[in-house]
Amino acid sequence: MANILILGGGFGGVIAAESLARQVGGEHQITLVSRNREFTFYPELVRLAFGKCEPDDIRFDLREAMLSRRVRFIESEIARVDPDSQRVKLAHGEIDGDLSYDYLIIALGRRLATERVSGFFEHANHLLTIESAIKFGEQIKTFETGRAVVGQCAGSRLPVPVYETAFALSRLFEERQVRDQIQITIISPDPTGFQLGDGDVARALRLALDEHGIEYIPDFPVDSVEAGTLLSVNGHSLNYELLMLLPPFRGPGALTGLDIADDEGYVEVDTTMKAQGVDHVYAVGDCVNFSGPKMGHMAVQQAFVAATNLAAELKGQKPSRVYNHELMLVIDEGGGESIYLHKGLWNDEPTVVKQGRFWNWAKRVHDSFWLARHS
Repeated sequence: MANILILGGGFGGVIAAESLARQVGGEHQITLVSRNREFTFYPELVRLAFGKCEPDDIRFDLREAMLSRRVRFIESEIARVDPDSQRVKLAHGEIDGDLSYDYLIIALGRRLATERVSGFFEHANHLLTIESAIKFGEQIKTFETGRAVVGQCAGSRLPVPVYETAFALSRLFEERQVRDQIQITIISPDPTGFQLGDGDVARALRLALDEHGIEYIPDFPVDSVEAGTLLSVNGHSLNYELLMLLPPFRGPGALTGLDIADDEGYVEVDTTMKAQGVDHVYAVGDCVNFSGPKMGHMAVQQAFVAATNLAAELKGQKPSRVYNHELMLVIDEGGGESIYLHKGLWNDEPTVVKQGRFWNWAKRVHDSFWLARHS
């Protein structure tokens, strides 16, 4: 019986555990380790900030969910991964010490590198945890005049919450009849016409932003945050009264300095999701070194690929399932309207951009189904 260890309780870790349990669960020991017993459905954090759902609507207990799938769950901090000895050091939880494995799936997500932007911790809001979304929501309730800035730092690689927050702010302030007293501004480190790396997407977004009267400022890589002022790397400044800013991302700290990770701490993998230069180790989700945005649907597809290939290894077969890196997202404009995007990141196929109420409905149905299916 092989000992399979999965590190991380986000999209990638949960899907990898479920998929392996279906394929080899009766024959091998599967263990999921996460620093937090609660799974949070991150795509809904913008709606949480605007009072459209409650915290309990977008989280569930991982221990209970894994128990029903015959997966052992351990709540502990992952301090260090040692592929050479095939051991993982755990701390500050149910296990404080080393845990060995025969096969490993790393799904540790990304680290919020707030230290790379001076003043971020003291002055900026973000929407990447339940607590931060609630905090930002409280500030929204009392905001009635001035400039609201939403944006992302260089390296954040998560554009959807930025646009959805800006659209939601516009709708909310219209409902309050204070929209003419508030300037909503999006800042981006990317150059003009490069939103999500595609000209067609940029045009669709700019039309939507213009319809909502939202200002867009490109080429603004944030260097530091001061009380009421943002400063860019190239010396520009922008004043604000309300701020939501996504920080830079980096690979998880438990992988720092390992040969399997690149300079930013992301795991180097091939298209089968196998970590390079080491046996019996896979990686999925935000912790891998693939280019472009880091999205939940990518982690899900990568987890399916990794689990299938690991199961093949256990059966003495060669891993053959290959991951196709593509971007699919829906940006909720508010009021029922949405922008749908499908773009292959490893091929030259045309980008698909569509708009309409259907995509908002489809996103809500998908999110509700996913939570019901996995909780």
